[in-house]
Amino acid sequence: MDRRGAFVSISCLSVFLAFPVAIAQQQSKVWRVGMLETTPASANRTNLDALLRGLAKAGYVEGQNLVIDYRSADGRPERLPELAADLVRTKPDVILTRGTPAALAAKSAGSVPIVMTASGDPLASRVVANLAHPGGNVTGLTSIVSELDTKRLEILKQLLPEAKRIAVILNMTNPAAVEQWKLMQRAAGSLAVQLVLFDVRDREALRSTLDSAVKQGANAVLGGNEAVVDANRSTIIDLAAKHKLPTIYASREFVDAGGLISYSVHYPDLYYRAASYVDRILKGAKPGQLPIERPTKFELVINLKTAKALGLTIPKELLLRADEVIQ
Repeated sequence: MDRRGAFVSISCLSVFLAFPVAIAQQQSKVWRVGMLETTPASANRTNLDALLRGLAKAGYVEGQNLVIDYRSADGRPERLPELAADLVRTKPDVILTRGTPAALAAKSAGSVPIVMTASGDPLASRVVANLAHPGGNVTGLTSIVSELDTKRLEILKQLLPEAKRIAVILNMTNPAAVEQWKLMQRAAGSLAVQLVLFDVRDREALRSTLDSAVKQGANAVLGGNEAVVDANRSTIIDLAAKHKLPTIYASREFVDAGGLISYSVHYPDLYYRAASYVDRILKGAKPGQLPIERPTKFELVINLKTAKALGLTIPKELLLRADEVIQ
């Protein structure tokens, strides 16, 4: 064998020997995923389990090749920037966010790839400039809350045809809330109802909101998809029961906990789908090149026990539409 042939053989042998080493290094890599959330993990268990199932399907198992750093604002969205900065200091490979304020906070904290598990309106709130081509370091899923709130108003009107005034709980510091309120006001005209806005930014304001709603003659309440509302689930459910105010919520966890009715995207499905984004990014995909996807699963959930306590008879049409009825 001449020298050239020997060199080629040795080079091929080196590549062959290095290949399993590269695979072993890839398999032994421990990936770090940060999560920037509005509620504690204990209140977010169903969604977390869906995410972990999706990650496990892609080959990432917590405690083996995956570490998850969870940070919760505990219903105080003003804490999100400091929590995002704290997460960035842990040097995550990717950050998962819930809600528009969390996505904006993570985006401002650095260039770490960001996957939104749910964002109300990433265009109106300027998280991204384009859904098909987000650019930058943000991608993920939208929960289209602006569109769903008008559906919730329609459901309340179907539940209470005589209702003339509906209290709406939003946090107007949330960039997505501005568009939500505009669309709801537009829908209210065609439904012949008056909306009363309660700008709730903390737990104390939430406690007084339903008292004020009753004094202002509200017939029902629409609870927005807000960090303060989500983190104080039992408080708002108890207050709605105390004041006998039919309330529609933006996630089924409220109905499971004793609330009357919810209409929402299926959040566990969004978290499960977010795992595929994480997988693609960890394998080298650029977040800005991954289109932001819309939800495909929705659910209407009704609690008949709560309806009975409120003295309500749920219309047959709503019961037929419901994805689940809790007896």
